[in-house]
Amino acid sequence: MAILTKSQRLVVGVVTLLVVDIIWVISSELTKYVFKNEGFSKPFFSTYVKTTMFMIYLFGFIIWKPWRDQCFNRPVYTLMDLNRDSDNESERRTIEEPLLSDSTWVPIRFHDGGDKGSGNESDDSAAARGLKSVRFSKLTEVRQLSDSQADDALLARLSYMATVRAQEAALRDATKLSVKQVAKIALLFCIPWFLGNLSYQEALLDTEAGIVNVLSCSSALFTLILAAMFPSSTGDKFSLSKFLAVVVSMGGVILISASDQHRIKNYFPPGAMWSVAGAVFYAAYIVMLRRKVNTEDRLDIPMFFGFVGLFNLLIIWPGFFLLHYTKVEKFQWPTYHQWLLLTVNALVGTVLSELLWLWGCFLTSSLIATLSISLTIPLTILFDMVLKKVKYPNLFFFGMMPMFLSFFIVTLLAHYDNWDPVTEYLHKLVSWICCRKKPNIRSLSYRLHEVDQEQSESLINVNSEYS
Repeated sequence: MAILTKSQRLVVGVVTLLVVDIIWVISSELTKYVFKNEGFSKPFFSTYVKTTMFMIYLFGFIIWKPWRDQCFNRPVYTLMDLNRDSDNESERRTIEEPLLSDSTWVPIRFHDGGDKGSGNESDDSAAARGLKSVRFSKLTEVRQLSDSQADDALLARLSYMATVRAQEAALRDATKLSVKQVAKIALLFCIPWFLGNLSYQEALLDTEAGIVNVLSCSSALFTLILAAMFPSSTGDKFSLSKFLAVVVSMGGVILISASDQHRIKNYFPPGAMWSVAGAVFYAAYIVMLRRKVNTEDRLDIPMFFGFVGLFNLLIIWPGFFLLHYTKVEKFQWPTYHQWLLLTVNALVGTVLSELLWLWGCFLTSSLIATLSISLTIPLTILFDMVLKKVKYPNLFFFGMMPMFLSFFIVTLLAHYDNWDPVTEYLHKLVSWICCRKKPNIRSLSYRLHEVDQEQSESLINVNSEYS
């Protein structure tokens, strides 16, 4: 795999997140169609089907050899072993493993494929002339370097860039999580992920989409706070610039929702709590996962989601009985057409999109990834305008601008090493105000020096008159 620079990682991550937003827009339209047109408004069943579809990734153990090698604990030799140059290990390697193997004598094979003569004829003629002769042996001594020394010699013959690439590849392989560790992380995060998605779909049943979108965008604010409390990298540091960008993004969502005020009732709907809960669950999920695994090189993302689907299949199924007997969501088996729509929506809108979204999150940051979720609102508007020929008021477009602007501002701040221009300008403003209020020490000392000089000159004049 090619190693990307920081700028390349940001560009690839942003493009990936935008592609995921487009997929989510199409998926949400398909979900609305299933809920309303098909009459299958079962959020728990729909979320369960989408989550268990992640098990498709577990087929990677059949077709992908490195995963199978991890299962059987086969030793994988990497170039990380070449960097073990500590004194203790050098001494241990000297004691346990000799530098050269025992001598082995093999016949000499020449380039013409046969053995040269022993030189007896030339020796006899040389002896007849009274000259000294040289006799060559037909055998040659062969001794082999130890494996560790041979690897060192191989690394020494590589070029500098080849050595750097080999060491970086070895570092990725050495720090990669094992199958057991990936399964533990998936078990830890499968419940928050399921609850976050379930909360969003439950909110859509009881609340207008405008309020749900506004409250769901608060996930970026929760992500900013949680990432500052539990940072996984320097990019998660809290700053006023990031906070202002999040507020601007939420302000754009409020403008879009306010332009459609006739559809939103003037009371706090019950589904609003589901929206806030979903935002909290999603923020906690992505922040804690990034803290557990800080780079994508350590985690096999398809394997992770495969185990998420497996654990949700084994753990979540009692919820069907609980919801059915409490009459919250009665169990109903979908028809063939409903199954087809649910399967297509799960494969494209969840299995593929969640994989790309998490990968984009690792390439950028948790805040950029959650801010990208809010971009589904303006993308939905553009989708309706282009395909459905829906006309929106101008306030919609004023709300779209700050949402895209805040997303790219946070990306720009991440590109410049977590730059915080708002704090810098505030410091400059405070310093300028304080400097205006303080007296000018230099000018004051200069005036005092002039007064002393005048007094001394007057004293000199008085003394000169009396003299």
